[in-house]
Amino acid sequence: MQIPFIDLKTQYETYKEEINKEVLGVLESTQFILGPQVTKLEEDLAKFTGAKHAMVCSSGTDALLLALMAYDIKAGDEVITTPFTFIATAEVIALLGAIPIFVDICDKNYNIDTSKIAEKITPRTKAIMPVSLYGQCSNMREINEIANKYNIPVIEDACQSFGAEFEGQKSCNLSSIGCTSFFPSKPLGCYGDGGALFCNDDALAQKIRTLLNHGQEERYKHKLIGINGRLDALQAAILNVKLRYFENEIEKRIAIGNRYTELLKDSDEVTPPYVFENRTSVYAQYSVLCKDRESLSKKLNDAGVPTAVHYPIPLHLQEAFEYLGYKEGDFPISERVGKAIMSLPMSPFLTTEQQDFVVQTIKA
Repeated sequence: MQIPFIDLKTQYETYKEEINKEVLGVLESTQFILGPQVTKLEEDLAKFTGAKHAMVCSSGTDALLLALMAYDIKAGDEVITTPFTFIATAEVIALLGAIPIFVDICDKNYNIDTSKIAEKITPRTKAIMPVSLYGQCSNMREINEIANKYNIPVIEDACQSFGAEFEGQKSCNLSSIGCTSFFPSKPLGCYGDGGALFCNDDALAQKIRTLLNHGQEERYKHKLIGINGRLDALQAAILNVKLRYFENEIEKRIAIGNRYTELLKDSDEVTPPYVFENRTSVYAQYSVLCKDRESLSKKLNDAGVPTAVHYPIPLHLQEAFEYLGYKEGDFPISERVGKAIMSLPMSPFLTTEQQDFVVQTIKA
């Protein structure tokens, strides 16, 4: 049986008529940058998360960069984050000349270990950037408590957790600024790159809007040094359609993720992901710890089941961050998880038959 890792084809076929109509409308209007589709998307995203402001942008990476720029993060500043994530999280910190300060992860859900954050705070610490990895929020309550004590903003990297909840509140509306990605494989994805920032501060929202449009508040009058971070109207049109069905897709993701966990709970080969009681996961990836990843991955791939590794090399061991001076053994949990983690097929369109085949292949 050949199983897609993320079934974007079935998703497109399901919403094809509506998506094509909206895309054609943009093409016929010839308004490809900003416009009514972008305005509507921002309004609906804000309503979905409960945040006062939603600002869409060109990618999840640019959302993180813009958040740091909004807080005037500069060379020599320190930003606390996790080494177990996609490089974009620390990459944007380094791009501004700031210093990523890594904190190891919790061994249950692989998000930043909140008990180790305070000891890394110095007078140069200008922000904390936790990552809500694999679709489950970090412990944002404890992180916010630490940040409030030291008067430091929190930027949630929610590029994998849009739609998830923490203690009844939506991801992206849990901190000073929330950032997400609409990369095609994300829980809510467009058909290219896209992202968004969320906040409840009027002045901060206006600054972000200015920064993402070359620092201009009106045409050719540039108040700030910004970037070209706008989301194009075609992607906004696609997201407007997909957002209508997103709540239903979240329910399916949670059901499929929970079913995986139930079916794999007694497996000798893998350890299913752990979701804390006060949170939900949208399972951007369904990632398991493997006893022998290489052998299991080969067995699954040979049977037509694709797998992926998110992420094999923690950031402190990446060549790009050698200059920070970290070494192997500095973050043992991140390193151990990186050697054993593996993602299984996951999408709202994964059928029971396909899921059973994946599980049976693992157990065989």
